[in-house]
Amino acid sequence: MNNDFEKQIHDECGVFGIYGVEHAASMTYYGLHALQHRGQEGCGIVSVDEEGKFHRIKGKGLVTEVFKGDELQAMEGSMAIGHVLYTAAKGNRIENVQPLFFHHQSGDFAIANNGALVNAEELRAYLERRGSLFQSSSDSEILAHLVKKDGLVERPRIHAIIDALNMMEGAFTFLIMTANRIYACRDKHGLHPLALGRLGEGYVVASETCAFDTIGAEYIRDIEPGEVVSIDHHGVRSNLYSQFKHYNMCSMEYIYLARPDSDIEGCNVHAYRKESGKLLFQEAPSEADIVVGVPDSSLSAAMGYAEASGLPYEMGLIKNKYIGRTFIQPTQALREKGVRMKLSAVRTIVKGKRVVLVDDSIVRGTTSRRIVTMLKEAGATEVHVRIASPPMTEPCFYGVDTTSYDELISARMDVEGVRQAIGADSLAFLSEEALYKAGNRQELCTACFTGRYPTALYHNSVNVKCKCKK
Repeated sequence: MNNDFEKQIHDECGVFGIYGVEHAASMTYYGLHALQHRGQEGCGIVSVDEEGKFHRIKGKGLVTEVFKGDELQAMEGSMAIGHVLYTAAKGNRIENVQPLFFHHQSGDFAIANNGALVNAEELRAYLERRGSLFQSSSDSEILAHLVKKDGLVERPRIHAIIDALNMMEGAFTFLIMTANRIYACRDKHGLHPLALGRLGEGYVVASETCAFDTIGAEYIRDIEPGEVVSIDHHGVRSNLYSQFKHYNMCSMEYIYLARPDSDIEGCNVHAYRKESGKLLFQEAPSEADIVVGVPDSSLSAAMGYAEASGLPYEMGLIKNKYIGRTFIQPTQALREKGVRMKLSAVRTIVKGKRVVLVDDSIVRGTTSRRIVTMLKEAGATEVHVRIASPPMTEPCFYGVDTTSYDELISARMDVEGVRQAIGADSLAFLSEEALYKAGNRQELCTACFTGRYPTALYHNSVNVKCKCKK
């Protein structure tokens, strides 16, 4: 894992839902455990028993910290949804831990989401003018109010959901659970993954297919952009809420966010990263003795670079897996100390060697500088940094919590300036074209590298994140 990212870039969340399977809450626990990399700040599970009664457990912390065996066993029923949360420090409140649960005269329901709405502030203002009161800063609460804003009008719930989704702009994968049904919804731009699977006679939905493998479910297909899938005793039914459809998958899912054993829209993440490493060598070869990857998400790209170059791939950096979440530190000085706690250079491997250091990205550059320094202090004679993504110059508005524009080092410096800042002997980034080529894709969201955002941007979104250059 790129330690620069550990402090500054995280996907907002991961979602998991299951229908028609015994011990659904326990199955959801295992699914969330597989999605833990998508959020470590909090997690929750809501289940529905055979009498239509909802049960909920949620809390701040890791899946293994929040859920206890006795509590999970008490959550009866064959239907449940779950959520793992990442949020910025200011949003790390128990109210934002999902799934959110709502009481309503037409029937109780729960909602979980991965992503972010770019028109969230506009929708909140619209709803507040109509009398809505918000308890959290979660986009899931916005959807709940939109679905129920005409609560006295009797009509099928799917119609209210479709109307609500058409008012939203941005990236989202919503799970909505009622007393007898789960709705799985994906934004029309296809910015974040959501997959459908089968387990016995029941069904599973998850942010990543790695969660299917954990519980023994079989992958069926991806939820399509602009699609709402209803899962109940009728089976799986599909509705398109929008005829506008694109497959602008967030490129960071392939580069960094997803687990390497997940498949996203027909492409395995490890295979994508390995191919990007091969393309990185073609675009930026280096005279060196060994190739070293930054654990963990950069290892696949490093393998690809080594294979293409003919250089030996070595474990020149070791990650301490028992440190915990050291990126949550109050000062930059303390965060930088965490790098040495999390990563160690293998002196006997790198000493006297010219090292190609492959990483997935550079954000601030502070951690990259620490790693380069660490390798040289361990005896590396040269460190040539190769980044398996383009320079990150723009913030993300779609649920990947990047730092502000002013703090993105590549937004302030050219490649030579960044090289000098991190102390590398050479530095090269992967081209944008290679991102498409690595996965044989026609569409991707590369906004954080190019500034080409697939959705409209709203005034509040831009002001929150950056001093926009446009």
